[in-house]
Amino acid sequence: MLEFLQNIIAGELDAYVISFTLITVMIVLLFLSFPMIVPLSVATLVGFVHFSDVPLENIIQQMITGISPNALVAVPMFIFAADIMTRGHTAKRLLDVIEVFIGHYRGGLPITTCIACTLFGSVSGSTQATVVSVGSIMRPKLLKAGYKDSFILALIINASDIAWLIPPSIGLILFGVLANANIAELFIAGIGPGIILALLFSVYCYVYSIYHEKSITLSVKADWPKKITAIRKSILPLGFPVLIVGGIYSGAFTPTEAAAFSVLYAIILEVIIYKKLGFKDIIDSSLSTGLITAVVFILVGAGQAFSWYISFEMIPQELLSSLNLENASHEYILFVISVAFVIGCMFVDSIVVLLILIPVFMPIIDSSGIDPVLVGVVVTLQMAIGSATPPFGCDIFTAIAVFKKSYLEVVKGILPFFLILVLMSAILIFFPDSALFLRDLAFDK
Repeated sequence: MLEFLQNIIAGELDAYVISFTLITVMIVLLFLSFPMIVPLSVATLVGFVHFSDVPLENIIQQMITGISPNALVAVPMFIFAADIMTRGHTAKRLLDVIEVFIGHYRGGLPITTCIACTLFGSVSGSTQATVVSVGSIMRPKLLKAGYKDSFILALIINASDIAWLIPPSIGLILFGVLANANIAELFIAGIGPGIILALLFSVYCYVYSIYHEKSITLSVKADWPKKITAIRKSILPLGFPVLIVGGIYSGAFTPTEAAAFSVLYAIILEVIIYKKLGFKDIIDSSLSTGLITAVVFILVGAGQAFSWYISFEMIPQELLSSLNLENASHEYILFVISVAFVIGCMFVDSIVVLLILIPVFMPIIDSSGIDPVLVGVVVTLQMAIGSATPPFGCDIFTAIAVFKKSYLEVVKGILPFFLILVLMSAILIFFPDSALFLRDLAFDK
């Protein structure tokens, strides 16, 4: 142990010494309540100054390189569109059309929540926006029907994470940039797993409602005039995912162009047609988007500098050599990647984990011949799991802030959904066509 500490002080170029030092720096700063950008940047600076002779200007160069890819232009535009629709009528109209058709069946209200989260995720691409928009509307209805609050909160948190998989997913965009994977293919590949996950959640909701049927009251069945009205009001919001996915599928526009289109569509819907938002609301939404984008891009830049440094020192190759991944099966490699991402996302923001771990695993992914699109969907699912899993899943704290509930109340009902997410991970790992079938069909693979 003494020799190990001496190596750290001396700046010994050993992968384990460097890794231990950088991780310790980040953990200490996190426990001191610094925002994530500080631990990531300081750890990178320690690596450059203490363990290498690389000029410090390389840090700035790599940060600029990290935020330079054209595909990242889609991120602020999807965030902007999500913010506009969260403030407007889109979520309510999507919920209404689902509820009038299935809300009166056993388990209808929670299944409505699952489907609505999936649809709104395909509109916004944001889990937090989905928690706020869908959760704020459905939670009072579910409580009134007799569902336990622990079940409701867990349902909203986990169903909202389907937005990680359904295009336009910001997680898939960032993975595509970091792994140099085709973002359009990633978008199409995420649709199948997103639908399967929504179905699995719906099955659990149905079983739960049967088990607690004595305490749950069913909604009144809607008549056809009400159904027709709901359909008419939902046509334009439902057109959003159809146009986005259809446009990418047909080659009419790229994911970045789809992002620009989503902003235009959202403004036309909420400002001109529904007249829900005014000029001041768009300005407020712009400011909110600017703040969120600044945080995301600073993290991306710092992550690029950190990733470049650990790749320069060949740390990923040294650390992964002990896991014998070179000749391992695709299933084992995907399992190791999944475990690493879930554990990381349970403690740190998912985007930060993505920025740190993708450069670590990319050499193995490339040499093993695993389809990077499959890896992207698997990784994004793990980010979803980590975002909704204690102790520090970000969606848990979003729910605490939105619904004014304690930490223990929010996490109490999460276990069944966590197990379903693990099952979905196994399906992806052992049946990769569940993700790749639509991609292959769309792009003639």
